[in-house]
Amino acid sequence: MNKSISTRRLAYLGLMTALVFASNYARIVMPVSIGGNTAFTLANIVCCLSGLILGPMGGLAAGLGSALYDITNPIYAAECWITFLTKGAMGLTAGLAAYALMKKHPQRHPYAKYLTASILGCCAYYVLYFLKTFLIAGLFAENGSAALGIAAIVSKIPASVFNAAIAIIAAPPLAIAVARALEKNHLSID
Repeated sequence: MNKSISTRRLAYLGLMTALVFASNYARIVMPVSIGGNTAFTLANIVCCLSGLILGPMGGLAAGLGSALYDITNPIYAAECWITFLTKGAMGLTAGLAAYALMKKHPQRHPYAKYLTASILGCCAYYVLYFLKTFLIAGLFAENGSAALGIAAIVSKIPASVFNAAIAIIAAPPLAIAVARALEKNHLSID
């Protein structure tokens, strides 16, 4: 089953990639002594939104936009490929879940479906993010240990919970609004 990508879908992919990239600048960096920098950011909202709007292809927009931001910031540049994978997993998981849930009953309870997909996307991201934190701050660091890795994870939990909660709360109503606006203007993604 070889399905080609339409020009419109490619344009939406580029738009969502740009929105993810730009939303990464809406951040407050909180330096912590263990585990590097932790930030409150609005990018997770747009990463989930990418999946909710574009389906599984939203993972590409989430990963590319976030990785491009990392490349432009010396603090994060070395980890841009990890960010591509972790943020891409967020958008991909949200997209796969939204696609599967909306396929059964497209018009019934879209908020609940988008909420569930956002929760799953955030869970996928934070599992990978905490694994990365554990490995880099604990096991791969000079004089690192499992205890340091766990301490680094613990230091990042407050900002991570806040970022996840904001994404889970904000992405579903935004997705519904965007989907309705696209439908009203005959600009469906497919």
